[in-house]
Amino acid sequence: MTDDAERAAEYEALERSSAITQSTRSMRKRSLVSLTHCLECGEKIPEKRRQAEPGCELCVKCKSWEEKGGSFWP
Repeated sequence: MTDDAERAAEYEALERSSAITQSTRSMRKRSLVSLTHCLECGEKIPEKRRQAEPGCELCVKCKSWEEKGGSFWP
């Protein structure tokens, strides 16, 4: 039977691992370069979007379409 100290240690290890994973993702995302023009429609991606969403490849309209399940390719 697991005692409280062991459960607490397991929980702490899981929380630490989760925090490290999130931090790594955040650092990786900040280092990405956004495109200047949308891959789908070719419209210019506004600078504010490029800064807010590092690594973006789609304009807001096309990204919204994609997230709603729209398909760009037949």
